[in-house]
Amino acid sequence: MPDIAETAAADRPSHSGVGGDVRAVRRARGLTLTELSGRIGRSVGWLSQIERGISEPTIGDLRRIAAALEQPLSLFFGENQGPERERGHIVRQGARRVLGSAAQGLTEQLLSPDLSGSFEIVRSVFDPGAELAEPARRPTEEAGYLISGRLDLWIGGEVFELHPGDSFRLREEPFRWRNPGREPAVAIWVIAPPVY
Repeated sequence: MPDIAETAAADRPSHSGVGGDVRAVRRARGLTLTELSGRIGRSVGWLSQIERGISEPTIGDLRRIAAALEQPLSLFFGENQGPERERGHIVRQGARRVLGSAAQGLTEQLLSPDLSGSFEIVRSVFDPGAELAEPARRPTEEAGYLISGRLDLWIGGEVFELHPGDSFRLREEPFRWRNPGREPAVAIWVIAPPVY
């Protein structure tokens, strides 16, 4: 059951920027304002003000929020600093935010202006030989398009070999991937709701 502050915040227009991204990731993780505020040691009111863009968090606050949401601190930086008229609409190639960690041979960039929409667009680069060995499952619907390279994609228990120009869709199904090739595989993913 959502808490009162959550309901009140939901009645206001969504904001882009750090606050909107915090809200989107918190919701994707299934956390209420009360749960996240407890994890970071701050009040529900303070967190609500951050999410609505009324207050700005310090670097220390952002570190605690990122850790509680299991995301890299860099997710909350790199907001589109282009001309005012482009903010929330355009992401220039040099202004993409890096998502997640490259530890598994996967580098991702956010192509969407922020995480406040109903979906996100991500550019994923899979290193040669990289593999997600253990199946993952997310409460999302996802679709993707392989731009270059090769990618083996397991959906449920079935493996599919993807080549440039192939596309796919997942609906809350367990999945894993492997780049069997000698060159990076590049894919564009659309994920709803946002998970980063």
